[in-house]
Amino acid sequence: MSTVPVTLACWDYDRTRALADGTVRPAGVALTYLNLPVEETFFRMLRHREFEAAEMSLSSYVTHVGCTAEPDLVAIPVFPSRAFRHHGIYVRGDSDLVKPADLLGGVVGVPEYQLTANVWIRGILADRHDLPVDAVRYRTGGMHEPGRVEKQELDLPPRIEVEPIPPDRTLLDMLLAGEIDALYAPRTPRPMLAGDTSVRRLFRDPRVEEERYAAETGIFPIMHTVVLRRDVYAARPWLARSLYSAFEQAKALTEARMGEVAANPYMVPWLTDELERTRALLGPDFWPYGLDANRTTLAVFLRYAHEQGLTPRRLAPEELFVPETHESYVI
Repeated sequence: MSTVPVTLACWDYDRTRALADGTVRPAGVALTYLNLPVEETFFRMLRHREFEAAEMSLSSYVTHVGCTAEPDLVAIPVFPSRAFRHHGIYVRGDSDLVKPADLLGGVVGVPEYQLTANVWIRGILADRHDLPVDAVRYRTGGMHEPGRVEKQELDLPPRIEVEPIPPDRTLLDMLLAGEIDALYAPRTPRPMLAGDTSVRRLFRDPRVEEERYAAETGIFPIMHTVVLRRDVYAARPWLARSLYSAFEQAKALTEARMGEVAANPYMVPWLTDELERTRALLGPDFWPYGLDANRTTLAVFLRYAHEQGLTPRRLAPEELFVPETHESYVI
């Protein structure tokens, strides 16, 4: 039986490991799984469309759909990366800032304005912590290395001020020098990883804030989705469902493995307790794929994207994903 060659660029996740090692094979597909860092995957797919399929920043994809007359990427409702983001707001260790509203009128560094993590952070702070999106000024650039630029051209409203930092500077340097007041970022600043107290999180106990947010909203923020080039999908629409089903199978294998208690497969001492705690807060299927199970989370993100000037109108969740994946069949 002939199969269609498909190259998928995706990072090394436990929930996709079975696709990477061939334990799960998408029906009708000869899959090449390229394990690449997410920033590299996003850049290469957005700039050059190098792969048939790829993990993709949710924000980048939403901006592409919302701002392009004929988008040449389509998506399936698979979400390999999710994360709460209250812990991603950083200030100097000696800063007198103690709550988000203290940033009113200040300057905030962001690696890129359109990063999914930053869309969530800005939206959550506006909704729940009295810090409107346009109440601060944004500066973009590399956090640890100079020269980072936005992967996509943005057309933001004048009320939102976004400017790049000098090409020889980094956001971390500017934070430590007091030239910016805070940093929103998906990665932890290196000084904190090294135990240096020159940088700290704005929220003193971010897990408490994140669990409160989850309990009150039911939202586990989505970071990434999976896209296909439109020409690949148009030639063989069945590929979308085949890949979607394979991602589901791979995730199910990981979920089953996490339930093993006789010999812990992961280096987390209290894994069983963490699973019980997470399921009590987020439900038994706390990492769902599919449109219906994620409709509320997606709708909130799409509202944030529009309010923050990334899309000219508010998209509906259905507009993001190919119709073959909108429903599931029942036997």
